[in-house]
Amino acid sequence: QVQLEESGGGSVEVGGSLRLSCATSGAQHVSDRMAWFRQAPGKECEEREGVASIKSDSSTNYADSVKGRFTISQDNAKNTLYLQMNSLNTEDSAMYYCASGNYYSDLRDVKSWDFWGKGTRVTVSS
Repeated sequence: QVQLEESGGGSVEVGGSLRLSCATSGAQHVSDRMAWFRQAPGKECEEREGVASIKSDSSTNYADSVKGRFTISQDNAKNTLYLQMNSLNTEDSAMYYCASGNYYSDLRDVKSWDFWGKGTRVTVSS
């Protein structure tokens, strides 16, 4: 079993920045890829939006809505995943979740990811 714990959420104004972290612990599990998802208020779990993913070879993938503003990275020595978010706007307000996946996991398919954290809230105000 893998445990994922997000941190770093908070309230910022439009144009601000935040860095989210996701600490991984538990069984010795080598994940093929990790990702960040977000769930806007009023949306169901199945409607979580894939934001960014990073594979074991460090290749990355981003949703069009965050390209150029968000950066996903990982520190394998610290077992920590990061999401640097810049130029935030009100549409970025959501609960952000990190997820651990396998070779078949895809940002477009929330059900394809194996393990999830409990989330950290990001609120962007104008």
